Amino acid sequence: MKLPIPLDRPLVFFDLETTGLSVAQDRIVELAFIRVTPQGDVLEKVRRFNPEMPIPPEAKAIHGITDEDVKDEEPFQRRARALAQLLEGCDLAGFNIRKYDLPMLEAEFMRAGVEFDVSGRRLLDVQNIFHREERRDLTAAARFYLDRDHEEAHTALGDIRTTAAVLTAQLDRYPHLPRDLDGLNAYCDDFAPYRTGLEKWFRETEEGLWFRRGKYNERPLSEIARTDADYLEWICRLDDVHPKVVKAIREEIERQRMPG
Repeated sequence: MKLPIPLDRPLVFFDLETTGLSVAQDRIVELAFIRVTPQGDVLEKVRRFNPEMPIPPEAKAIHGITDEDVKDEEPFQRRARALAQLLEGCDLAGFNIRKYDLPMLEAEFMRAGVEFDVSGRRLLDVQNIFHREERRDLTAAARFYLDRDHEEAHTALGDIRTTAAVLTAQLDRYPHLPRDLDGLNAYCDDFAPYRTGLEKWFRETEEGLWFRRGKYNERPLSEIARTDADYLEWICRLDDVHPKVVKAIREEIERQRMPG
């Protein structure tokens, strides 16, 4: 591998496969990296880890790694020190590492009690470059699918006219797309499931609302309202929290305060 940029220290491209997206709750099941030195030497490694928790079906569907595949592997903490030494003094690169892979890796090192400091390192995120250089707005879609400029950009009627034209062009370009609204809805939902403001924090069960994120992930709201109301008040003060979330929290706190 020859990179078109000079290196003054090793550069490590890395990627993680995990049990899920929660830095606090989920664990790494596979780490792959390519380490390139300034002299052009290349080292490729793939390591699997026993996450010491079941791998959820939705995660298996993405990376194909099963509980059986990793049952005899060592947990991350057993390999953490050797891995940190291998990454010592290296810059890091990957796709979406700033938002996902790097925070997950840092959390695993922290749980293992191993020092891993990224300060002073260059962190090259290929996704950042992609998204900055290749626009993903309606104007870009008009140019790509319609081969014309979106001259009515940021006028509501102009935007929806162009959006409808782009959808027609997409259906013409991609014959595998569903030809009915139910199918198109499922197609979009598979890529980016829509969650209401309340659903971003909670899932509804027969026992009431349960957290789906945060430090009390998979714990009932009723329990947290009894044991850690301060945490719930903190959520209510977040800038981006939905009013429905605040309403549900306030109602549960009041419910727990009622006698009997």
